[in-house]
Amino acid sequence: MRYSNSVLKEKLEFHYKAFDISSLAPDPAEFLRDKSTNEDIEIAGLISSVMAYGNVKQINATLKALFTVIGLEPFEFIRNFKIRDFKEKINLKHRFYTTSDIITFLIILSRIVGEYGSIKNYFLSQYRNEDESVKNMLERAPEKFLALAEASQAGLTPGVRFMFPKPSGGSACKRMNLFLRWMVRKDSIDYGIWSEIPASKLIIPVDTHIAKIAQKLRLTKRKNVSWKMAEEITENLRKFDPEDPVKYDFALCHIVMRKLSF
Repeated sequence: MRYSNSVLKEKLEFHYKAFDISSLAPDPAEFLRDKSTNEDIEIAGLISSVMAYGNVKQINATLKALFTVIGLEPFEFIRNFKIRDFKEKINLKHRFYTTSDIITFLIILSRIVGEYGSIKNYFLSQYRNEDESVKNMLERAPEKFLALAEASQAGLTPGVRFMFPKPSGGSACKRMNLFLRWMVRKDSIDYGIWSEIPASKLIIPVDTHIAKIAQKLRLTKRKNVSWKMAEEITENLRKFDPEDPVKYDFALCHIVMRKLSF
């Protein structure tokens, strides 16, 4: 599908404006909407993004079960997290995350919050203003998460390792890029509560939906989902909005998910 740059920009802008908060569902971002503080939004966002793989129905079912236990104040829940209380209330698996993996993840969040005060403070400690994109931050940030998992009772399992990929491993890091999109960008869907990171440095969260439409729109020449594909798509989207290239992500993803016409 070949469009001139002017026509493609026009269509991208049209779809970006067509999708707003009224067309959010079904999407894991739904689980951030009823949170009242930035700290609650950050915790809800990181949990929701880490679970965001598989079909959206399955993702949302997992998140509904999780937040039924966590409640409307996830920051307080994480800060005072007790393994026993959680295990007594829920026995939850998500694809190849075991209950133990999910508990280890919550332990990691609790320890990060205990040491840094918030999820934002931790990620910003890994961010450098001179970085051209969030790539280096996403390379550095998993180290602490993985070390905490390794030191936990359950150890570093394949499921927990999958939660915290790195660009250097070739992963598109879709779930972490999705989390950063929610935190950094600002519109009716994204929150923009991390103003310290410019939206221009974000990388698009690439999953099979984004890969499929990006290939059709010739935003990438690559066949396999990878970090290099994510960078290539983002770089091409910068032609249409250099300050906010990832703003098109939600619309592009949901056009494919909902089998709509571009």
